[in-house]
Amino acid sequence: MMATLEHTNFTVRDPKASAAWMQKVFDWKTRWEGPAIAGGYTVHVGSAHTYLALYAPDDPKPLSESSYDIVGGLNHVGVLVEDIDATEEKVRKAGFKPHNHADYEPGRRFYFRDDNGIEFEVVQYD
Repeated sequence: MMATLEHTNFTVRDPKASAAWMQKVFDWKTRWEGPAIAGGYTVHVGSAHTYLALYAPDDPKPLSESSYDIVGGLNHVGVLVEDIDATEEKVRKAGFKPHNHADYEPGRRFYFRDDNGIEFEVVQYD
């Protein structure tokens, strides 16, 4: 059996708020939430098989540099959708600004940054 990515974990200011917009935009569900390491709080949001673990420490610090310049930095999260146009409308309604649209082999894509500065790439394959 080929390995499958099960989850990724990253730090956000407010895990519940981030999970809420992801539920609206991507139709994801909260799988679990509760207290986490070092007095923090985590929300797991996604599907039955894959999810994002959204963690907030007790005292979160803002990112001060581009992740593309830092070894181990989170550059973007790629999300595969069935209807990129409908998803883009949901992204706009959530208050985010899509950018860097492209048609490429084998599909279409755009990017946006959430209120934590995390970049998401939305992809639809033909």
